[in-house]
Amino acid sequence: MGVQSIIVTSGAIGSGSSELGLDDLQKDIPHKQACAAVGQAALMLTYREVFQRHGRSVGQLLLTYNAFSDRKVYLNLRKTVDALFELGVIPIVNENDVISTDEIGDTFGDNDKLSALVASKVDADLLILLTDVDGLYDRNPETDRDARFIDTVDEITKDIELMAGDGRSGRSKGGMKSKINAARIAMGSGCNAVIANGRERDVILRVVRGENVGTLFSAKALYTNRERWILYAIPRGKITVDAGAEEALKDEGSLLPCGITAVEGRFKAGDVVRLGTFAKGVVNFASGEIMQLKANCEKEKKDNGNGKVHNDSVVVDHCNIVFHD
Repeated sequence: MGVQSIIVTSGAIGSGSSELGLDDLQKDIPHKQACAAVGQAALMLTYREVFQRHGRSVGQLLLTYNAFSDRKVYLNLRKTVDALFELGVIPIVNENDVISTDEIGDTFGDNDKLSALVASKVDADLLILLTDVDGLYDRNPETDRDARFIDTVDEITKDIELMAGDGRSGRSKGGMKSKINAARIAMGSGCNAVIANGRERDVILRVVRGENVGTLFSAKALYTNRERWILYAIPRGKITVDAGAEEALKDEGSLLPCGITAVEGRFKAGDVVRLGTFAKGVVNFASGEIMQLKANCEKEKKDNGNGKVHNDSVVVDHCNIVFHD
């Protein structure tokens, strides 16, 4: 069909657990990571054997969410994926559970979010999220016979979020909450997303062919490539601003030291930080320098009452700010 595909998989910890004969009670974080180290090799061997039957090679890409925060790493990821495609290799992406700690939990991490971030970074046209139900319903179809199937979603509203349930009930609805969040990332990146039943025969082929399978989340290209990097990067700190600064930023202004009320965390120039609760941005100065600029501004205000700031003291340029809900 001429379609370039990336597979985002899970199962390294589970595969390693089976091979080593360990149950959940025996697995603390180091043992889970050991299971991942053993299981990842077995997992890739399975993919290799399956795709070799079709004359295709596979390549392994082990990522953590931190990889999406460093723009150099992110750009290198794109180049690597492009090279694999050029060589006719199918990339197999998995979370690097061997070195991750925060991401490892009872559910082995959120591969829905990981798949959406990958789709966003490589400018994918379509993200397919496979689960154990046919798609999104307005109520849980396992407990409510009158549950209505949702064919298409053009905007993820509060009502749509409620249909996904909370984190505890999400498991009985095919992990729908995490898939809705993944679809939101994809939509904002200009990528269509489909939530479909992975147990259906030829489900991936049918979705790619455009058949009416699963729930379609229509793409809306809200952010540029650089804006997506800023929006989905892990913030290295936080800058709190006053009401006047927030208003100025939303009116296409840049962040100046005199509008800052607090600086949290330790970060360097070029890092992504949170701006209050409404945006993220790339800072021009390290956290210590920003605190000094803020102190200088406060002193100047106290001394002469004007708080004048020079242009070279812009903390975050407007072009490096991305607003979010």
